[in-house]
Amino acid sequence: MPTRQQLANALRFLSIDAIQKANSGHPGMPMGMADIAEVLWNEFLRHNPNNPNWLNRDRFVLSNGHGSMLQYSLLHLTGYKVSLDDLQNFRQLNSITPGHPEYGLTPGIETTTGPLGQGLANAVGMAIAAKTLAQTFNREKFNLIDHYTYVFLGDGCLMEGISHEVCSLAGVFGLGKLIAFWDNNHISIDGNTDEWFVDDTPARFRAYDWHVITDVDGHNANAVQDAIKQAQQVNDKPTLICCRTTIGFGSPNKGGTASCHGSPLGDDEIALVREKLNWQHSPFVIPKEIYEKFDARNKGEKQEKTWQSKFVEYKKAYPTEAKELERRMRGDLPDDWEKLTQKTLREFVDNPEDIATRKASQKVLEALGTSLPELLGGSADLSGSNLTIWSGSKKLTRDNADANYIHYGVREFGMSAMMNGMALYGGFIPYGGTFLVFYSYAASATRMAAMMKSRVIFIYTHDSIGLGEDGPTHQPIEQTAALRATPNMSVWRPCDHVETLVAWQTAIERQDGPTSLLLSRQGMPAQTRDQEMLDNIKRGGYVLFGGDKTPDGIIIATGSEVSLSIAAAEKLKQQGKNIRVVSMPSMDVFWAQDQAYRDKVLPPAVTARVAVEAAVPDGWYRLVGDKGVVIGMDRFGESAPAKDLFKEFGFTVDHVVALMLNIIGARRVVSK
Repeated sequence: MPTRQQLANALRFLSIDAIQKANSGHPGMPMGMADIAEVLWNEFLRHNPNNPNWLNRDRFVLSNGHGSMLQYSLLHLTGYKVSLDDLQNFRQLNSITPGHPEYGLTPGIETTTGPLGQGLANAVGMAIAAKTLAQTFNREKFNLIDHYTYVFLGDGCLMEGISHEVCSLAGVFGLGKLIAFWDNNHISIDGNTDEWFVDDTPARFRAYDWHVITDVDGHNANAVQDAIKQAQQVNDKPTLICCRTTIGFGSPNKGGTASCHGSPLGDDEIALVREKLNWQHSPFVIPKEIYEKFDARNKGEKQEKTWQSKFVEYKKAYPTEAKELERRMRGDLPDDWEKLTQKTLREFVDNPEDIATRKASQKVLEALGTSLPELLGGSADLSGSNLTIWSGSKKLTRDNADANYIHYGVREFGMSAMMNGMALYGGFIPYGGTFLVFYSYAASATRMAAMMKSRVIFIYTHDSIGLGEDGPTHQPIEQTAALRATPNMSVWRPCDHVETLVAWQTAIERQDGPTSLLLSRQGMPAQTRDQEMLDNIKRGGYVLFGGDKTPDGIIIATGSEVSLSIAAAEKLKQQGKNIRVVSMPSMDVFWAQDQAYRDKVLPPAVTARVAVEAAVPDGWYRLVGDKGVVIGMDRFGESAPAKDLFKEFGFTVDHVVALMLNIIGARRVVSK
């Protein structure tokens, strides 16, 4: 029977040997946290390597994702489909063991981590999802959802500001099933953190209303085991286990120093580690008895079968609830979804309203929300401005998790990363709002959503200079282009209530990535459409005006600039010019259409094109071509009423008319 030390050493040597073979990686953290990981995975973690997606598995998140080889070693030894060859291909092209853990690539990886602090935020989101789902579906004698969320984190995670945002909320909501292990080794890449990280971290977390266990020897298996047992006895608070560790544990010359943080140890130093830890096996050779001790497949199968038997009884007792839980966890929409959306569309068309698209968004939630219990909404302290809250909203509190709305407070970054965790958990379609300009606070989390293909909806209101007097600090200029430039991020900027409904519908139906809805503060005129136009909104761009014959010129616009573009086209019509207006609520969706459709909307022969959008012009030149013009923003805004700002920056009917006439050669004017 192998000792605990030998089990932990198996993790250490698989990690450092793979890193050495790759000549790239971070050996210090796997060596320092190996003892903690061994205890957690062998004695506590409830999971089934044969079914990594079992609903009631414990979630494990490696927030300090640079230590990825520790997790890959754990997955390999416990029986996941991560082979020795995979470990030996660490950080190589097309391997399933990349430099940082990636969701959807490696079995057993719950989330993509590496940007420090975001894994912790994802874990908080997962814990909220678990608590909410449990209170919704658990019944007396049927604790279907009762698992833990465990997270490893390092000093860097705690230095990142997002840790404050999400850990504060975790305490507010009393996430008793969340247990975090702090790898307190006092080392980051620059050296000893005593020079730049001297917070009283236990006091900080007690102030968040966490249960804190201090001074745990991270290299003492019994101490770690006792700490986990103690944490599991606290049901009304998340727990932080403060583990004192040595980075690069076992390395005679590099242990306890920054030199082992982000660089391979080297063959000579690894030989010394083998000698010091009495590990007499060649690289990637693990004794059979160690494999047998780690192997979690039989245990996991039994745990899941026991749970499945309970679920069979649950289905008999609560068939409606069981069917709903299964639907939500599959990610399917309700059976009557298409009928509901068509009915709502007809109501919106038959009852035109000149309202802000943020208000239209709220009306969509009112119309669809009751039929979509998986919608888990929220806002970063701007519920009354983003209009993300609706009459069916039930607020999450410490004592009531049977909820569908979260007040995140002023925490845009934390909110966005927590929503990623909720989406990855399953059973929810999270949405959350803030002003578009504050997307910049959360850009890293939205990027991770796109990378992980998370089914998340970001609501960004006050989408242009049209918000008015708050001035340039609150007026987004470059944010729209930045979102559009993010791979796999779908971006919609609707022009009225009908386009807003279609944008929401498309976002909800999308299962392979996030969607950003850019919504106005100011009112927007309702547009008139025939059935073909209505059908084509979902294609991202469509002819809204002047589509009866080949045009002399084309105006392309989004959002609040669509109505002024139509007014300009009407004025040009009076001058004998046939001008087409194309509404382009989603550029990425339009580019995904077939070439024939795109050419029908934007005939290649028509080169007289003007794009109009109150944002930086990046991205529009692909649509207008070399002979086209973009009316956009090339500087920050001003503080003034919206109508004055639109005039000041050239978003007027007369300016659009003058530019179009200039392009089609009717007369020459000088652009504003």
